[in-house]
Amino acid sequence: MRLSPRNVRSRLTLWYVGVLAALLIAYGAGCLFFLFLSMREQLDHNLLEDVETVEGEIAAEPDGSVTLRLHHGEEGDPGFHRFVEIWSPEGTLLYRTPQLRGQELGTPPAPGEGAQEAEPVSERLRNGLRVRLARSIHRVKGRTVILRVAHNEGTMWRELREFATVLVIGLPIAALLAGFGGYVLARKALAPIDAMTRETQKISAEDLGARLSIRNPEDELGRLAAVQNAMLGRLQEAFEQLRRFTADASHELRTPLTAIRSVGEVALQDPKSSVEYRDVIGSMLEEVDRLTRLVESLLVLSRADASHIQLHRTELSLLSVAEEAAVMLEVLAEEKRQKIEVDGDRNLVVSADRLILRQAIVNLLDNAIKYSPAESRILIRVDQGADKRAFLDVIDQGPGIPTEHQPYVFDRFYRVDKARTREWGGAGLGLSITRWAVEAHGGEVTLKSEEGHGSTFRISLPV
Repeated sequence: MRLSPRNVRSRLTLWYVGVLAALLIAYGAGCLFFLFLSMREQLDHNLLEDVETVEGEIAAEPDGSVTLRLHHGEEGDPGFHRFVEIWSPEGTLLYRTPQLRGQELGTPPAPGEGAQEAEPVSERLRNGLRVRLARSIHRVKGRTVILRVAHNEGTMWRELREFATVLVIGLPIAALLAGFGGYVLARKALAPIDAMTRETQKISAEDLGARLSIRNPEDELGRLAAVQNAMLGRLQEAFEQLRRFTADASHELRTPLTAIRSVGEVALQDPKSSVEYRDVIGSMLEEVDRLTRLVESLLVLSRADASHIQLHRTELSLLSVAEEAAVMLEVLAEEKRQKIEVDGDRNLVVSADRLILRQAIVNLLDNAIKYSPAESRILIRVDQGADKRAFLDVIDQGPGIPTEHQPYVFDRFYRVDKARTREWGGAGLGLSITRWAVEAHGGEVTLKSEEGHGSTFRISLPV
């Protein structure tokens, strides 16, 4: 069973009405309590003044009885609010106002009653009437009497009940009116969210270029719409990148497969000698090798995007890793009579995964060997910068990279010269893998190149 409303407007209204009702109830109870204290204080003040008045009205008769000199009409007024009893210290009733009709203002006086300063107390008579009572001792012509004066509390309680009735009737009406107003305000305040919801429902994977309208960019809803638009922008970029990646991967996979098929079909058309067949098989194996490297690179990037590659960090010398990479590609350099030089601080230590970091350096060095001319020199330099970060530079003497291509060289499948890259077997993924590997270690890889004067790729890592 669902107890809470489904929409936010109703929940906000209920919360608003609930909080307002609680505040109104607390406020009404507080007002009622302070009104009670104020009325009682006024009643006690009048009562104590009446005690002094009654003391001045007591008169002793020659026969020893005590009476009050009442004003005209007081004694016979049944609604008169003052009740008086006069007792002797021995417990004899000397006087009682007719309005009491034989009822007592409490029990006969106990020893010491009235000795203290008059302090009003509340009493209830036998007929249920509530009174406020004060006691005092008074002397009349050398005779001590105990005086009791009481005021009827009925008027005070009646006014309190009337005030409470007004509160009980008025609070629900105020809560309902506030609830209606709160619902209208909540509906108006949440109207932009409804508009954003309708606009968002229209956005699909085929229409990621649509954006939410922003009425007020300074308020919370405006900032929310701006954040959603930024998220849509990132999603659009990711989808476009995925489409480009899929298209480029399909193209790169199709090329070696087409070459293998073409070579095989040509070989089957006419009988050939064993030497010719060996050449055909060698060509097919070259394409298979290129296809294998491409698939492996795609697998690495796919696992990296899914965060499935775990780094096994160890403290290692950056120079030693560079030397390992140089040894691995030394054969390729010797084929072009190139010389690889490794120089730097052997004591410079970084926390990294040896295999992944070495692969990043191998990719940079492989590019340097491919694009540098024969009999050239390739330098790997390791040092520490002024910002307390370790850096590794791979410096070649190749043709350099034009300025307009430099921002894109780390993108997947991007190649500056597609014809020459195809000739050298590249798919445009090596630098992408290098960037991922370096960023996974908290570093960055940058390029500094000038067309015709070689290129410098720098890997920067935290020490």
